[in-house]
Amino acid sequence: MQPIDFNGLDTTVHGPLRLGVLTALQLDGPHDFTALKKRLEAADGSLGLQLLKLEESEYVRAEKTFVGRRPKTTYHLTMKGRSALAHYLDTLERLLTAMRRSGRVG
Repeated sequence: MQPIDFNGLDTTVHGPLRLGVLTALQLDGPHDFTALKKRLEAADGSLGLQLLKLEESEYVRAEKTFVGRRPKTTYHLTMKGRSALAHYLDTLERLLTAMRRSGRVG
C-alpha cells in the first residue's frame, strides 16, 4: 500500500470555512461576500478572516467595485487555489480508498 502523506495536507485548505469557500467558488464560480456568508452560514468576522487568509495564500482573488454608492467585493478562485483544492481532495480520496480496502470504513 502506498503511504499517505498527512504532512502534505494543506492546512490553508483544511479549515472548514476555508474549504467551504473554495468549494463554493469551484462549484458555482465567483461569489460576493454576502452570497458566501449566506451559503456558508458564516458570521461576518469569521468569514472575513478566512477570506483574508485565502487571499494571502493567493487561493482567491478579491475584486472590489461599487454598486451605486455601496462597496461590493466579489471573490474568484485562482488557478493556485483550484490546484490546492484538487490536491487536497486527491489526498483525502487516497485516504478513503485505503480505509475502504482495509475494511475499516463502509
